[in-house]
Amino acid sequence: MADSHKKEIDQISGVETTGHEWDGLKELNNPLPRWWLYLFYVTIVWAVIYWVLYPAWPLVNGYTHGLLGSNQREEAVAAYEKGIAEQSEFADKIVATSLEDISKDQELLQFALASGQAAFGDNCAPCHGTGGTGAEGYPNLQDDTWIWGGTLDDIHTTLLYGIRTDNDDTRVGDMPAFGRDELLSRDEINQVSNFVASRAGLETDEGVDLAAGQVLYEDNCAACHGDNLEGIQEVGAPSLMSANYLYGKTLADIKEQVFNARNGVMPAWNERLDPATIKSLTVYVHSFGGGQ
Repeated sequence: MADSHKKEIDQISGVETTGHEWDGLKELNNPLPRWWLYLFYVTIVWAVIYWVLYPAWPLVNGYTHGLLGSNQREEAVAAYEKGIAEQSEFADKIVATSLEDISKDQELLQFALASGQAAFGDNCAPCHGTGGTGAEGYPNLQDDTWIWGGTLDDIHTTLLYGIRTDNDDTRVGDMPAFGRDELLSRDEINQVSNFVASRAGLETDEGVDLAAGQVLYEDNCAACHGDNLEGIQEVGAPSLMSANYLYGKTLADIKEQVFNARNGVMPAWNERLDPATIKSLTVYVHSFGGGQ
């Protein structure tokens, strides 16, 4: 009978095998490096020390608190409450300081910009973009085209009460749907749209009576957009001579707007955000440079 404990040496490596074989492949009995073993033992000792010093083991009605009595949850809560207290101090100053004076206090301005940026990312960026550049139907906050005004007070009022919301103090400036509501015929819409396009420096359709379009504009549009097409901020009527149109600046876009009249809605943030956050948002949006 052969000795089952007889050592077998691998002919290629000269290393003893363990006796384990899989599909003709034999396992070599290579011991782990000593440095690796020592490091492994150190981690075991470290774990035991950690278990003794810090909270570690769950029990039926609690957990082991450790000899040091450390509690990371309590430390995290304390750090959070400290941060909230520090922010509350600045927030109170923001509320008590006028919008114009916030920029004169560098520390207060820095807090307002940081707080406003965070609030903008959470509440405004989905519509206006992370940099405030807007999209079709959502105003660009970096340009000089502000339907309701771009001063600090204008921005603050817009943030507080929104546009076309159910808030009692909201700003409302609805444009009639001249085609959908059958206020003008298709030919008349075509004429007035071409007239606006011609004044805005856009290409127009051939053979359209622009003089008739001007008469239609004066009768139906000038009361809001002004005789010179520069818009009237008090009623939220945009300038038709500006470089940017909210719903696109082509003749086709103008025709669609005159016919269908898309009117966007912005939330009234005084129902969702605290006064300090709204003022910080005002300062941050105004810092884009598009406001006056």
